[in-house]
Amino acid sequence: MPNANILQEKQQVVSEVASKLRESASTIVADYRGLNVAQATELRKRLREAGIDFQVLKNTLVRRATAEAELTELDSVLTGPTAVAFSKDDVIAAAKILSEFAKKNDALKVKGGIVEGRVVGVDQIKALADLPSREGLLSMLLSVLQAPIRNFALAVKAVSEKQEGEAQA
Repeated sequence: MPNANILQEKQQVVSEVASKLRESASTIVADYRGLNVAQATELRKRLREAGIDFQVLKNTLVRRATAEAELTELDSVLTGPTAVAFSKDDVIAAAKILSEFAKKNDALKVKGGIVEGRVVGVDQIKALADLPSREGLLSMLLSVLQAPIRNFALAVKAVSEKQEGEAQA
């Protein structure tokens, strides 16, 4: 029979992971096997700077957490060494950082994840990673919103210049 303290610690980890699964905008599961210490440190640093929680977790504990969070479809990717990135605010950030890192380091393999409460595959995570960042999307939106105002201002300026030219002639 397992030690009561160890069992309690494991139950606490399961409940923490389950709450992170429910609260995160996106959760990405990756196989980190083969990363050396320097690569793992670099990856953790990038994720931490983006506000993403990155943990190496036992598959059995994550399976129990997915059952608690009612996201058992994720269990199929919980094989081998598993690292999980929880992004609370930005849906795209974790996918973008992990996908870019995986392109440069063959040892890291994205296995799947959860985006806004739905289990997604590797292809959907790669598509998400190809989207512009939140700042990029906001910048695009701002330029689209400013275009009509800018065009109107240019038209008013052209009309006033034309009227000034006619008045002087």
